[in-house]
Amino acid sequence: MSDDLATVAPARLGVLGGGRMGAGIAHAFLLAGSRVHIVERDADSVAAASSRVLQSVERSLEREATSRSEGALRAAFSVGTDIAGFADADLVIEAVPEDRNLKADALARAEAAISETATLASNTSSISINDLAGALSRPAQFLGLHFFNPVPTSALVEVVVGTATNPALIEAARGWVTAIEKTPVVVRDSPGFASSRLGVALGLEAIRMVEEGVASAADIDAAMVLGYKHPVGPLQTTDIVGLDVRLGIAEELHRALGVRFEPPELLRQMVTEGKLGRKSGEGFYVWENN
Repeated sequence: MSDDLATVAPARLGVLGGGRMGAGIAHAFLLAGSRVHIVERDADSVAAASSRVLQSVERSLEREATSRSEGALRAAFSVGTDIAGFADADLVIEAVPEDRNLKADALARAEAAISETATLASNTSSISINDLAGALSRPAQFLGLHFFNPVPTSALVEVVVGTATNPALIEAARGWVTAIEKTPVVVRDSPGFASSRLGVALGLEAIRMVEEGVASAADIDAAMVLGYKHPVGPLQTTDIVGLDVRLGIAEELHRALGVRFEPPELLRQMVTEGKLGRKSGEGFYVWENN
């Protein structure tokens, strides 16, 4: 890839899954100049994904965070249910829920729909890229692009390199991430990569401290914000990420790395009770404007 293309967003981007993460990814690439197509499972999900992205675009326009016009942004965005809509994509990013079988199936279907020269990426936050590559016929064209929630305001993307990943894709991916004004961090495929492994370790220990009555959630968070200069405490971060998402990652890391990542019973209980954090209105904190 030539130097002048190194920091240019892909001309045509596909996103498989238009939930909070998928919509955020779509929004970031739209603002960077890509044409973006989301594929969702049914008409209701299509409408919800479209609404998420367009509302995010409106907020960007209000903040004057983009030089593109509203008309240009709307014209460059589409949503549908037919995975054949990825046929002309340069890059497709899978952003379905954090479930190994669901992701493997989604990636295999996406690979069958794209051209042989297109790149396929997973937004997984913990599942092995090498494991997911086992479901693909072109693993050299596959890597991880781990975005963070909320995507529009997060500055980091992990570029996760599998054993079979074509080395040329690493620089291409760094360029795509730079083009959407985020910072790429390249990591070798390993359980939880860098960010999830460290972030979940801290979050799980904070949950255990609440469970044991060591301190309140607010005081634990204050200790990390004031004492260690973290911008947000580990329990508020858990609420923002989603307790169900954090539980899924912890279970994946527990399976791969052993007992130190065993999810606390309090986390399982809160998920069972529907206390998922900001998206449900209650987790370790109450969220009135979720």
